[in-house]
Formats: sequence, structure tokens, C-alpha cells
Amino acid sequence: MRVQSLLCFLPVLARASPNPAHLQLWTRQEGERPYNSSLQNVTIFGTGGTIASVGSSSTETVGGLGGGYSVGLGVEQVLEAVPELLERANINTFQVTNEPSGSINATHLLELSELIQAEVEKSDISGVVVTHGTDTVEETCFFLDLTVKTDKPIVCTAAMRPATAISADGPLNVLQAVILATAPNARGRGAMISLSDRIGSAFYSTKTHANALDTFHNFDAGVLGYYINQVPYFYYSAALATGKQYFNVSGLTSLPKVDILYSHQDMNPELFQFSSDNGAEGIVYAGNGAGGISRDARAAAEEVHNATGKSIVASRKVNTGFATTREWVIGSGFLNPVRARIFLQLGLTRGLDNDGIVELFGTLYPDAWTGE
Repeated sequence: MRVQSLLCFLPVLARASPNPAHLQLWTRQEGERPYNSSLQNVTIFGTGGTIASVGSSSTETVGGLGGGYSVGLGVEQVLEAVPELLERANINTFQVTNEPSGSINATHLLELSELIQAEVEKSDISGVVVTHGTDTVEETCFFLDLTVKTDKPIVCTAAMRPATAISADGPLNVLQAVILATAPNARGRGAMISLSDRIGSAFYSTKTHANALDTFHNFDAGVLGYYINQVPYFYYSAALATGKQYFNVSGLTSLPKVDILYSHQDMNPELFQFSSDNGAEGIVYAGNGAGGISRDARAAAEEVHNATGKSIVASRKVNTGFATTREWVIGSGFLNPVRARIFLQLGLTRGLDNDGIVELFGTLYPDAWTGE
């Protein structure tokens, strides 16, 4: 059995390094799955994360405590635990990288976007799935939502428990993601994050709990759908997020540097100047409430903006809500700090000046922006 073969590997993999030498990154993996002409074709891109991790025991479910677990499974090995995939789709895989999602960087994002764009342009591909770590999957999925031009499903999935844990959540999450990637009614919705029976928009869905399985939500936008016996059920007809843009990043090898600063009592105002002096082309701050910061910090940020013309974007450190534009400070709207950072980075790739960035963020909430 495929499940048994995976379990046999786990004691060895638990001692493996985060990037095992046998993994051939950027190479299409040839699995042993037979081809079924009656099924649709889905490509899975593996990047690592807890879904590809092994722990020291079957009861270890929270990383970072007592040594924690480590990434050690390739995407093909992850799929070994999901034999039901044979009945759902023909699967091809790419091992993009294999590491904790906190180590995913702009190079990974740009290469992943390029690979997925090429894949969805193939007429025989129904959709794609990205396996990822939960910590930054919302950043990757949001980036793909804005940089891959397609109406085919792009589904990002992950796991809160390692593959070695009792009741590991990864296998069912992968199965549901593949089913979603083949669903006709999943088209035209933008990229999606699929975990724990819920389907969320890449524009809004965010990790709300560090440890619990049912962690991805957005309390304002809600979720797009739910799985009933592994069949995706959508609450609404297909639609895209307000202000969704397309940014052509083909050929880029890097992204503009944008820092995120965190507001708090006695915040160091010098951080704005430090960030600017050390290469930041724009700054996002996670503000108090609807995007506020202390008087001293605001004065320092304004000084940097006036001296350099660099955009300063206000978001909020609370889980949900709306950050407003105030004079020279650009409000991120409903985008949280990490999404506002990516949106600003992509705006800068267009060569936009501050006025252009103001207009770009204004597209995220046109009614509020125009007063209509």
C-alpha cells in the first residue's frame, strides 16, 4: 500500500536535513501513477512547510517545542499518503523548494509565478495546486493571484500538523485542493486557499490561530465555500475581489524592497529613517486601530516621505478592518500588512511614483475613494 510505504520512510526522514540532497528542485517529478484519460490533469507544486514535515513522534503536533519537526518530505512522498488522488485526477508534480514557509523569498515567488503561468496556459491542464507552509501561504497565494493571468483554479493548501502526526490534516487538504482544481465552478474566482474543509479567497483569507487546525478565516469577507463529502460547495457565484489587478512579472529576478514596521507604545521613530537608508523603496506600517501611529513616529515617517518621495502605507495590526488614507499616508484598505507590502512591491515594479501608488491603492476601495 502507498500509505504503508510512506510510513516506512518516516523514521529516516525525521533525521533528514531540511533540503535533502536527493530532491531535484525545479524538475518535473515522474511518479508511478497511471494515466487515466477520463480524468482531468492537475499539476502540484511543492514548496515544503509543515505539510511536508516529519516529527520526532506521532504525538508531536506543534513545531518549535522540544526541538520541533523539520521539513523532510518531497511532494511525491506527500502524495503517497493520498492514494485517493488516483480516482480524482492525473497528477504531475514540481518540487520548487523544500523548506519552512518563513524562508520563502522573492526569488521563489517569481519563479513559482512563471512556472504556474506556463502550466495554466496548457490546454490540457485544469488547474494547479501549491503545497506550502501555513505561516506565509497567504503571501504566496496573494502574489500568485496578482501575477498569474488565468481563470483556471490556483489552489494553495497546507497543513497544521506534520505528516507523522496522529490525524495529520495534510492528506485530506491535498485531496480537497486537487478536487477543487478540477471543479468547473472554481474558475473565475482568483487564487484560493483551501484548508480544513474551507475555501477562502487569496485576497482576504488569513491565518488566525498559531496552532489550531481551523485557522484560515476572514471575519469580514468570510469564506467562498465549503466541502461536503469532499465536493466543493460555493456560497456565491464566481466573482473577483474588488481592485484585483494583474501585474506582469515575467522576466523579473527580484522585487523592490519594502519593509513592514510594527506600531506600539514608545515606537522608535528612527526606524522609518533606518528602513529608508537601508534600501527600502517603500514602507508599510502595521498601525494601531485603523492605521494610526504615535505623533513622533508619524513625524519621522512624514520626514522620510517628504525627503525621498517614498510611499508610506498604513495598514492595521488588528486581525480585520479598514485602514484609511490620511493626507500623505496611503491607506491599505482591507489589506493586512503582508498583503499591503506585496501590493506596494508590485506597484513599484510598474515604475509608479507616489501619486501612482496612491491611485493604485485607491482601486481597492473605489466607492470609499470617490465618495460615490
